[in-house]
Amino acid sequence: MERSVNADPFQRSDSSGGFLGLCNNFGYVVMLSAAHDILRKQESGNSTLTASATLAVDFQVRNNSNASRYDCNPVSTAAVLLADILPSLSVKLAAPFVIHAVPYGFRVMICVVMTATSFLLVAFSSAVWMSILGVIFASFSSGLGELSFLALSTFFSRDVLGGWGSGTGGAGVAGALLYSALTQAGLSPRITLLTMLVVPFSMILSYFCLLVFPTRLSHWKPSMNDCLVSCSEERERLIEGADEGREEEQEKPGNCTLCNLHCGLLKSLLKFMFPLGLVYFAEYFINQGLMELLYFPNFFLSHAEQYRWYQTLYQLGVLVSRSSLCCVKIRKLWLLALLQILNAVLLLFAVGYQFLPSAWLVFVIILYEGLLGGAAYVNTFFFISKEAKDRQREFSMSTASVGDSFGIALAALVAFPVHRYFCSL
Repeated sequence: MERSVNADPFQRSDSSGGFLGLCNNFGYVVMLSAAHDILRKQESGNSTLTASATLAVDFQVRNNSNASRYDCNPVSTAAVLLADILPSLSVKLAAPFVIHAVPYGFRVMICVVMTATSFLLVAFSSAVWMSILGVIFASFSSGLGELSFLALSTFFSRDVLGGWGSGTGGAGVAGALLYSALTQAGLSPRITLLTMLVVPFSMILSYFCLLVFPTRLSHWKPSMNDCLVSCSEERERLIEGADEGREEEQEKPGNCTLCNLHCGLLKSLLKFMFPLGLVYFAEYFINQGLMELLYFPNFFLSHAEQYRWYQTLYQLGVLVSRSSLCCVKIRKLWLLALLQILNAVLLLFAVGYQFLPSAWLVFVIILYEGLLGGAAYVNTFFFISKEAKDRQREFSMSTASVGDSFGIALAALVAFPVHRYFCSL
């Protein structure tokens, strides 16, 4: 019987997976939590004549000249979301076909450098383009890290997915809560971001020192994608047994990729990617298109503080549901997508007609939104890892992550006109 490429007798579950998930998603979450502050800072900085104005003041200043009932930023927080997802989406689209040539150790080091750079750029930014560039670095790091660690999880037991899900959910809560708590305690956003530089360096410690690496993998040697290896081996067998004319046909460029595509792998992933994309479209339309507009002026929290705590509660819901895989598994991913879309419609009408009486009710809805999103993510990748064949699992896990990124990118594009419409009222 043929031995599976991914069948390792020493497969094991390792708690380091959760810590790697936390470190990988931390910068991404912080950038989204700081989106309102990033734009407020630049808006305030552009309107003042004195260059000595402090960041603490800049980040907290309200736009008193804004006549809109929604107290809008001139630029939607969707601008930050777009910068936070497009680089990640680009990486996820291209990388699964070529990333196997880059050893996992190098990928981790690239992620660490990019994340640290993003914190520094945003902390010391003096213009919008500089802040957005920092967000782009965080996005690239998050996308590369996600597809790499999901692919790496195939060399361990499926319990690692539960740890990864809890870690990424924990990154959401830790990032959003820590940023909200420190800024509300009086620290400037610059100091807050600089203190978070410890996170990317913790990833180095977790990956190289704490993770028990499979013996047949190397930190510094490429790990060929199993599906592509299988295709390459098939081509070699055909070449060896074929005549010269057939040999030339088999050696045409792209045959290996066509073999990979024709095996129906990508098509089989659509049943997972579509509902995951819909869930993420709806929730990020809420997060970056509607949250900023769900403003209650008579509430005890300021507009910026309300926005931060919306993000924090959303991430808390994500953490709870991504950690629930050991207790409950949800196969009906389309149901989660439908519920999340209904959530988005409800809050869209709430923004337009302002019928919600208090921010407390919005807090509950946002928490529920996070529960749906986290459940969709962790169950999608669990069932992919369960149903994919051994040779195809590494490729499938990294490729399917494109689904949520597509949904987020589309949400950012839709959020722009929605934000502009409501802010014009």
